[in-house]
Amino acid sequence: MQGLEEVLAEEIRALGEVSNVEILTRAVCFEGDLEMVYKANYLLRTALKVVVVIKEDEIRDEIQLYTSIKKVPWDEYFGLKDTFSVDAVTNSETFRHSKYAALKTKDAIVDRFYDLFDKRPNVNPVSPDFGINIHIRQNTLTLSLDSSGDSLHMRGYRAYLVDAPINEVLGAGMILLSGWDKESPLCDPMCGSGTLLIEAARLAMNIPPQSPNRNFLFKNWKNFDSDLWKKVVEEAASKVKKTFPPIFGFDKVLSTVKGAEINISEAKLSDYISVTRKDFFRSEPVKDTTIITNPPYDERLKLDDAVAFYQEIGDKLKKDYLNCSAWIISGNLDAFKKIGLKTSKKFKLDNGAIESHFHKFEIYEGSKLGSNPVL
Repeated sequence: MQGLEEVLAEEIRALGEVSNVEILTRAVCFEGDLEMVYKANYLLRTALKVVVVIKEDEIRDEIQLYTSIKKVPWDEYFGLKDTFSVDAVTNSETFRHSKYAALKTKDAIVDRFYDLFDKRPNVNPVSPDFGINIHIRQNTLTLSLDSSGDSLHMRGYRAYLVDAPINEVLGAGMILLSGWDKESPLCDPMCGSGTLLIEAARLAMNIPPQSPNRNFLFKNWKNFDSDLWKKVVEEAASKVKKTFPPIFGFDKVLSTVKGAEINISEAKLSDYISVTRKDFFRSEPVKDTTIITNPPYDERLKLDDAVAFYQEIGDKLKKDYLNCSAWIISGNLDAFKKIGLKTSKKFKLDNGAIESHFHKFEIYEGSKLGSNPVL
């Protein structure tokens, strides 16, 4: 995800036996064994997909694309009874239509099976047993296996949806970017569906972002090692902490608070996170706490006066959130500039299709209090 590449690279290095970690645009590549494939899917909080490159080739036209794909021993990866899908991304003068490239790839795979068995596996674009990714940049073909399946931002706890929810991967990335120590209190005063609170609690307690029962596509691979997978799951479980810091949030809409409670319950974190119905602008003072929040931008959630709204946020923080670090994400830079606090750190992040800014404001008593925006 745009803006989280450095964070993801650090997560990958923390997995263990990996090498050649390289940061790309919206991606990070690395080398590792099958255990690292399992760990990457199960433990990375800021990854959307984990794909395994099996071939790179230079191609000049659709015939060479077809030939290159057909040479792959697909029967060693999956069988006639398995379904498969092809996802293609192209950035090339020769291959301008990704759907056509995906179609040629599908034809090559099917024809190889026909040549070998006089039969073919079926395509299932919705819930395949086996996923194939192709990426064509100019004349370079990269062929990969999708080890994840559904996007890894789908953690499984979001039973209740609100308008303009923050993506789970982005939420985890924001927590990691903040440098929160995982021991001091953390608050989201406009918590919405509770995503930031849930991701923070899981991070603080070392709870894996995924369920071990998730239908990862690597579980369908012929070389799936159930004992190795069990080892990965058990090692992660042994590192889960029983202690936790105060993590709390509030929202002024009762139905939203109830929804957050449902999601927190689905994540099995009701004993660790508290949410209450409260208007941020009328809430009691908070001290010595990390604030991380996603207020409305005037995009998906409309505001009567975005500039005035952000001025009020700044005024409330100055008055009642002393000795706190406030991290705020917003896609409305013009309004953000009116918050009236000095920015000590800033990042650019994509929140869905909205280019957003994630800024840190440090709020101190006395002369250290910032009064002029530096954005």
